[in-house]
Amino acid sequence: MGDKSGGDRYYAPILARAATAVGIAGVFMEVHDNPDCAMSDGPNQIKLSDFRAVIEKLLELDKVVK
Repeated sequence: MGDKSGGDRYYAPILARAATAVGIAGVFMEVHDNPDCAMSDGPNQIKLSDFRAVIEKLLELDKVVK
């Protein structure tokens, strides 16, 4: 209905790792402490409690690629 997207947060870290592996210069991620209650785009948002692990993995990959 236009008020939110139909994404799946499961894929966000996977796609971010794939992009990092091919040398992207940066990532944009939506992060929320409770994405299921977010006013918009909740299904796309990475949980704040998972964010550190996602970023650490991306930085690890980035060091290998660059």
